[in-house]
Amino acid sequence: MAFYKRLSKIVPGLGDKLHQAGILDTPEEYVRKIFFTSLMIAIGLFLVFFVFFLSPIVILVVPFAVPLLFMYLVKYVDIKIENLRKRIDEEIVYAGRFLIIELESGVPLDKAFESIQTNYQVVGAYFGDIINRVYLGTNMEEAINDTLLSSPSPTLRRILWQLLNSMKTGSDVAGAINSVIDQIVKEQQIAVKEYGKKLNPLAMFYMMISVIVPSLGTTMLVVIATFIGIKLNLVVLLALAAFVGFVQMMFLSIIKSSRPPISA
Repeated sequence: MAFYKRLSKIVPGLGDKLHQAGILDTPEEYVRKIFFTSLMIAIGLFLVFFVFFLSPIVILVVPFAVPLLFMYLVKYVDIKIENLRKRIDEEIVYAGRFLIIELESGVPLDKAFESIQTNYQVVGAYFGDIINRVYLGTNMEEAINDTLLSSPSPTLRRILWQLLNSMKTGSDVAGAINSVIDQIVKEQQIAVKEYGKKLNPLAMFYMMISVIVPSLGTTMLVVIATFIGIKLNLVVLLALAAFVGFVQMMFLSIIKSSRPPISA
């Protein structure tokens, strides 16, 4: 356990990240699972390489692959936090406006939170967590503060902070939330414009690297191979096709990941 405790310190703030990602493991338990997963994958790779190459030197795959796989897999918590943040940001404006309508209609704050929990799958889970804490005897302000700390989304944290500050100062909660929502909408509009500017050069590079270069490059390769006398068998052509497909998938992944989460 001491080994895993030291290993968990490689990732700064791992405990907070696990809390935000909704992973119930302790940092030590999390790195232990990742370490064993990395070890099993490395052993599997060793067996595959050994069968194909029949050389004992491939045993070096394990000591080199384990740390590389560990550093890659330990980032799972960051990926999950980012996915949660995007899903929250897609709902946050609608949920915020819904909260404003409920409060302006005279609905009590706890009932408004329950309505959000019912109508919004991702954001509603955090407001439902507040209600559950209150029903278990926690003060409303403390419950909001605890949920705020577990939120992976800065926009949701801003709304909860505004709720908390308004409750402490006794100011109008609906008006304060409305100003935050308006600011979030403006930020999302700016993000859409920036995404549009990024999309044009990405589309151009996609056409060049994924369409023009492979088609012309394959033609040139066939012509040059014919003059030199190199035979291009089916395996080489399939490898080229697989490489082109991989490049296209990478570009599509980049375009998809750079798309801002918009809810307005």
